[in-house]
Amino acid sequence: MAAIDHGADAVYIGAPCFGARAAVGNSVDDIRKLCDYAHPFGAKVYVTVNTIVYDDELDATRRLLQALSEAGVDAILVQDMAVLQMMRSLPMAAHASTQTDNRSVEKVKWLHDIGFSRVVLARELSLDEIREIHSQEPDVELEVFVHGALCVSYSGLCYASQYCFARSANRGACAQFCRMKFSLQDAKGREVVRDRYLLSLKDMNRIDHLENLAEVGVSSFKIEGRLKNLSYVKNVTAAYSQRLNALIRRHPDLYCRSSQGVCSYTFTPDLNRTFNRGYTTYFLHGRIPDIASMDTPKAMGAFVGMVKEIRHDSFNVAGVASFANGDGLCFLDEARQLIGFRANKVVGNRIYPYRMPQGLKPGTRLYRNNDQEFDRLMSKPSAERRIPICMTLRDVADGFELSASIHDKKYTLHYPAALQQAQKPPHDNIIRQLTKLGDTIYVCEAVDIPAGFNYFIPNSLLSDMRRQLVEKLVSQREEPLQLDVAKPSACAPYAYPYLYNIANQMARDFYGAKGLSAYELKGGDGPIMQCRHCIRYALGYCVKHGGQRPVWQEPLSLILGDGRRFTLEFDCRNCQMNVYAS
Repeated sequence: MAAIDHGADAVYIGAPCFGARAAVGNSVDDIRKLCDYAHPFGAKVYVTVNTIVYDDELDATRRLLQALSEAGVDAILVQDMAVLQMMRSLPMAAHASTQTDNRSVEKVKWLHDIGFSRVVLARELSLDEIREIHSQEPDVELEVFVHGALCVSYSGLCYASQYCFARSANRGACAQFCRMKFSLQDAKGREVVRDRYLLSLKDMNRIDHLENLAEVGVSSFKIEGRLKNLSYVKNVTAAYSQRLNALIRRHPDLYCRSSQGVCSYTFTPDLNRTFNRGYTTYFLHGRIPDIASMDTPKAMGAFVGMVKEIRHDSFNVAGVASFANGDGLCFLDEARQLIGFRANKVVGNRIYPYRMPQGLKPGTRLYRNNDQEFDRLMSKPSAERRIPICMTLRDVADGFELSASIHDKKYTLHYPAALQQAQKPPHDNIIRQLTKLGDTIYVCEAVDIPAGFNYFIPNSLLSDMRRQLVEKLVSQREEPLQLDVAKPSACAPYAYPYLYNIANQMARDFYGAKGLSAYELKGGDGPIMQCRHCIRYALGYCVKHGGQRPVWQEPLSLILGDGRRFTLEFDCRNCQMNVYAS
């Protein structure tokens, strides 16, 4: 609901089960309440039923989809093709989750052909790759991630958590293998890197590139929000909504918002004051060297200044930032370990920690990863969203007609009444009564009453007219899409059969593929991760991109702290790194 209040055109939310974040399910009743809250704004509710489903779960999945349809859900995010088939008779759109590995024209075309109206593209795609997909498949709605945490593997093709911990990412139980610490060894056992977060990525931030994305055909900008708090939702949603509005003001002939409402905020959005691991645009403009966060998988936050002078119980900071009691601060020590502490007391730019941290020295760069002042501001009501309307009142033969216009849509109600001449001019009273919209989501910008209108209308009737018109506006909803699931043509083949993520007989029949089973059921001999992120490139040893010639002997291996080993394969032809369980 906070996302709606702060400017979202749509929200996605996990159902009680079968969502790709198993820890964050919501009841169907709560989802129904969300639909009732969102739809008057023209905002949509998309539910994530995007895990792979086992045979003994098919009936429960079917019942869930029916309940979500009855709750008013607009679309379902889907990974398993059995779910797509179950939606055939339900009035909800199907969106292909990024878990279906959507990185090529051929895959997007296949998904559209079998019934998906929207495809959430792989995070790794560049502007040029997105442009090519849109030019070849212009009728498919393309959704891209623009902000938030990044998975290092192509989504849907990561089996590391399942392999190591029996927790399937395709079943919503990812154990975040990629946020762990590794050493890197070469084929002779020589240590290349010791104890760093070699698979951990920064967070995505594409707020400065919304126009680029719109130009290449993107119609939906997705903010990743798994397990994030209310402050994050408010701040990030408001920041992107404001930037999107600015884009539309520059190009009103090209773009418009898909929902209604104007937001007013009690704060200035600032993405640096919300949880982040440092920011990257990822592969939007091709391969760049700033995507990894190898020092820490945690949030460092915004840079706030340099440590200047240290005493036994405090230190001061050179910079322009202001601090508050309780701020969370951190720095990287000489061993590049993240050290965090809390400001117990702040006097100007002098900070008194609860306990002085080890390794803090003059000249240390200081970051704030918990902004107490901002969190206090975000904990209060911080936005109001209202829909501007214009009313028109007309007399007709047997009474009155009251209309409301929102953008290019007009809603009209007829009220039978005797036409009685007024003894004094009614104009001001009519406007005063009709515009008393109070705590509704509407605000009246103008009331059009024709010249010469001189009819007496009792205040009680004006109140009824206003109330009924608001009820009509609130109840408006676009006709739901009837899903047409087509018989599939051949899907682009995978090198390893488990990559289809087929976990039930219904999906197996849909593909017309006998014997194919998901990694979670039968394992597999291929890679457990496929990554566009490349450790060799990140360390400066990719000759193809101007790096040094490697001094080690390949294959390289990642070593977990418990000794488990994972072999790296560098597929330079496809500019991809594959990770194998050794």
